[in-house]
Amino acid sequence: MKAVRFSTFGPAHEVAELVDVAEPDAPGPGEVLLEIERSSINPADLLQFEGRYGAVPPKLPVWAGGEAVARVLQTGEGVTHLKPGDRVLALLAARGNWRPRTKAPAARRFALPEADLDQLAMLGVNPPTAWLMLHDFVTLAPGDWVMQNAGNSGVGQAVIQFSKRLGWKTVSVVRRDEQVAPLKALGADAVVVDGPDLAARVAAATGGVKPRLGIDAVAGDATRRMANALADGGTVVNYGLLSGRPCEMDAPDTVFRDLSLRGFWLAKWFATASLEQQHALYRRLGAAIADGTLRVEVEQVYPLAQVKDALAHAARPGRSGKVLLAPSA
Repeated sequence: MKAVRFSTFGPAHEVAELVDVAEPDAPGPGEVLLEIERSSINPADLLQFEGRYGAVPPKLPVWAGGEAVARVLQTGEGVTHLKPGDRVLALLAARGNWRPRTKAPAARRFALPEADLDQLAMLGVNPPTAWLMLHDFVTLAPGDWVMQNAGNSGVGQAVIQFSKRLGWKTVSVVRRDEQVAPLKALGADAVVVDGPDLAARVAAATGGVKPRLGIDAVAGDATRRMANALADGGTVVNYGLLSGRPCEMDAPDTVFRDLSLRGFWLAKWFATASLEQQHALYRRLGAAIADGTLRVEVEQVYPLAQVKDALAHAARPGRSGKVLLAPSA
């Protein structure tokens, strides 16, 4: 079978390699054999190809592919909570899921609800990132505003849908006028196009109410513009590096207005959250997908043989939805 790796750093669609690998053995005690049905291509995947994800670049060569949904093909000895045919999340922290089949420890898997396959493929990273950033940094009351940039991203769409369900209002920042209407249709209370006068645009959209929580996927001077728009004592939570630049904030915002800059990385949450906490969160989010509360647009699904085309598509600006891989198709 084939799997995706890279042996040098660079643009993902240029350095990705499709190589032959052995089929996995039968699962041992406490293991499951999985068929990878769908895998989402996230910004973190593209950054890893470039050696820009994490505190230090990974040691080459690196197997690619993190977030995925899989079907259980076979269970090993002692596995009683899963059965062949169950759908589960594949490897969340480790990578190497861009291949048709793999083995994994069964203890960290649980059966997902019956739901749209493409939506389940995007369950592993963006929804928990959105949910945890909305809950772990600022205590929000009904009617409070949340500000975010990259509002059309997978995390951004989840923030809008979760906030609407929880009684919070969202003002989402986008880069182009054509991105406004789709987010309004999704349920965003306000959508503004970025610019040097962003704070004034946000104030006009919220009726002068300044958000206390800002969710930043971009970094660079986008962090500064977001901070300028927040209420005194507010918090910017940075989780993305789309600009490729360090976060910037004005000294008067930190000194005189007591604004805070915090960081969020889902891998750190996995390192501290108990297995029970992880399963509880994913069951909640899986139920939201199953009942239609949470849905993210998918632009195209590619077979593994077209991984380079898929990666080029995922890096393209102005997409209207996620790009997925179907490794076992």
